[in-house]
Amino acid sequence: MEQVKYLLNHENISFTAINDSIKVTNPATKEILAYVKKSDETSLTDIIKNANLAFKSWSVALASFRSDILMKWYELVIQNRANLARLMTLEQGKSLNEASGEIAYAASFIKWFAAQTLRNDGDILTSVKKDEKLLVVKQPIGVCAAITPWNFPAAMITRKAAPALGAGCAMIVKPASQTPLSAYALASLAYAAGIPKDLFVIISGDAGMISTAFADSKIIRKISFTGSTEVGIKIYEKSAKTIKKLSLELGGNAPFIVFDDADLDKAVDGVMASKFRNSGQTCVCANRIYAQSGIYDEFCAKLNIAIKSLKLGNGLENGVNQGPLIDENALKKVEEHINDALKKGAKCLSGGKRSSLGGTFFEPTLLSDATKDMLVAREETFGPLCPVFKFKSDDEVIEAANDTDFGLASYIFTNDPKRQWKVSESLEYGMVGVNTGLISNEVAPFGGVKFSGLGREGSRYGMDEYTEQKYICLNL
Repeated sequence: MEQVKYLLNHENISFTAINDSIKVTNPATKEILAYVKKSDETSLTDIIKNANLAFKSWSVALASFRSDILMKWYELVIQNRANLARLMTLEQGKSLNEASGEIAYAASFIKWFAAQTLRNDGDILTSVKKDEKLLVVKQPIGVCAAITPWNFPAAMITRKAAPALGAGCAMIVKPASQTPLSAYALASLAYAAGIPKDLFVIISGDAGMISTAFADSKIIRKISFTGSTEVGIKIYEKSAKTIKKLSLELGGNAPFIVFDDADLDKAVDGVMASKFRNSGQTCVCANRIYAQSGIYDEFCAKLNIAIKSLKLGNGLENGVNQGPLIDENALKKVEEHINDALKKGAKCLSGGKRSSLGGTFFEPTLLSDATKDMLVAREETFGPLCPVFKFKSDDEVIEAANDTDFGLASYIFTNDPKRQWKVSESLEYGMVGVNTGLISNEVAPFGGVKFSGLGREGSRYGMDEYTEQKYICLNL
């Protein structure tokens, strides 16, 4: 921890116990890392007011000025990548290699939106009268708020804050209580780059109070939330009375479909990359694996070998690629899904129980003979559980894949170009990976349909989420 303390030079961070604070612990060792001061309603009101004042100055600055500062922030994040990754592993549990990858991913959004800041252009429309010009300009929406999850404590912040700041907005971020340290570290580097402290603020405290304050505030004009569908619905409801712009990236139930003609080795690699990243604790990870009947047994056998090669342990140790689950509740949900599946006829090929390491470590698990009446077919597990369903026809698997309220990510493996197009267009999901298990990047729009949310993050569309279009009719 000593190696990363300089990143946490913030008035809200203490390394000794303080009153009314959040205790941050290492999920692998249960070591107390730091204490984070909670924001109360009064201080939050002041933060929002000050952010509005900062916004008014920042919004009229030249785009090139904002872009240059974002690029400085990007450079500082890259320079501090190793220690930021170590900090993330300490508070979140994912392997050091994976954490380092997330820091690079988080930085990519800052760099991308630094460039997009210079291209946030409007339009000149074709006039309908000789003496008029019709213009559309994009203006920053105002003070924005973000509520981010624990599973990607850096990337989910930069994916929201970078476009907001680039567009000219202010941003207040409430990170997950389990992983606030990465947020404060990113903010420290942002301030060093020249981003005003009142413009980009990290707060911690009671999630219900903070989300309600965000929703009720007439100053805050946009909320971006990544988390559960249940909480997203509440934020949606609470925000209705102030007619806010919303981005909601919610739950998933991703199907991963492997057809008879697929490259099985490539499909297995895709499952491993998608399902077991962050120990299965991602909203886009494969939740339901569908393998066609002709290759079902061979695919399960190959996948079983790959899963048994995974190494559980403290993410700071060499060779570890599977860390602990975030808490006891996460572990219990995995157990519940496994027990339900076994009772209904599934077979356990690998894992299936808590690790001998103790704590919240759970063995990577492979189940065969999964069926649609099991909990794993309907609910997002959010853990290292890989159930494999058997199917015969394209139409059958498309119907099964779409038989859910969710529609975030989906994956298909096939070498037939016609099938690639047909199935991709038939799947009711915001994102489809074809012959790949990794689809997220800074240049593509990230988001879902149905109960998986509203809006898109990343890409050239991501900055539009933080702007309002203004039409100007100019009579000459």
